[in-house]
Amino acid sequence: MQNHYLTTTHQVVFFDYKTMPRHYLRVTDISAKETKSVLNLSSQLKKELKAKGINQPLFKQKTLGMIFEKPSLRTRVSFEVGMTQLGGHAIYLGPSDIQMGKRESAYDIGKVTSSMTDMIKARVFRHQVIEELASGSSVPVINGLSDLEHPCQVLADYLTIKESLGRITNLKIAFCGDGNNNVTHSLMLMSAMFGNTFVCASPTGYEMAKTMVKEGKSFARITGGKIIETTNPASAVKDADVIITDTWISMGDEKEAKKRLKVFPPYQVTSRLMQKAKPKAIFMHCLPAYRGKEVESAVIDGPQSVVYQEAENRLHAQKGLMVWLLKNSH
Repeated sequence: MQNHYLTTTHQVVFFDYKTMPRHYLRVTDISAKETKSVLNLSSQLKKELKAKGINQPLFKQKTLGMIFEKPSLRTRVSFEVGMTQLGGHAIYLGPSDIQMGKRESAYDIGKVTSSMTDMIKARVFRHQVIEELASGSSVPVINGLSDLEHPCQVLADYLTIKESLGRITNLKIAFCGDGNNNVTHSLMLMSAMFGNTFVCASPTGYEMAKTMVKEGKSFARITGGKIIETTNPASAVKDADVIITDTWISMGDEKEAKKRLKVFPPYQVTSRLMQKAKPKAIFMHCLPAYRGKEVESAVIDGPQSVVYQEAENRLHAQKGLMVWLLKNSH
């Protein structure tokens, strides 16, 4: 069997894909300590790129298969550019290319694609699909988004928090809006893993999934973190270090648009709401954003907003993740 390797400044790292690959389907697939390693590696790769205009070709002759059931701007651009900057290549496979689950099972697609590529990234509707894909794959599989979680987005979020506030622990993070979505779930879990306080302010009926909250609280009991749910956005953001929101109408929620536009206005992140947070608090949004709905223009375009830094960090965080996954798959 062929060994694969990456050459760095310090060492030659060999990869043997005969045994278990490390997947990143949920933020809990790697530990808090391992996540910190990914974030540190992401920072190093970002600094190298900014200082030299180029990264070492760690992924020379490496290929990423990118499977998309849902459209994307940031996910596709960041993964494809990231592979290119590291000397590798990415292949885009859209819904009409493979018809995953219809023309061919996700398991079989995982088996076949992993026999020709070094990694797989998939952006899917149902989380069960990416789990099935990974079960057939002999190489690392990365969740580019599913209905349950959005782990790559939260890696970028925490990289941005690290850069902006100088730490990723001892934080109060407040989310205002639709709690029952993939970004909120991943944020809550990673915050619990790091021992942070995570407060989710959502209207009744739009809370985080109970099973996810239960899992998060099991981490929080170990790390000293807190998970709090409330219907009061003002209490949620009081003395917060980070305020986050997301669109009120995600892909798949279009049929509920009228109802949601009536329910969510009290959860809009306004300048007045931001004043209740700490003076140096930052505002975050995974984008796309709808000014005048989930957030005021004065906030998202204001001095506390780090949304474009956050968006760019999708590139750097995912590069760190991909390098780490290949190094640690054995």
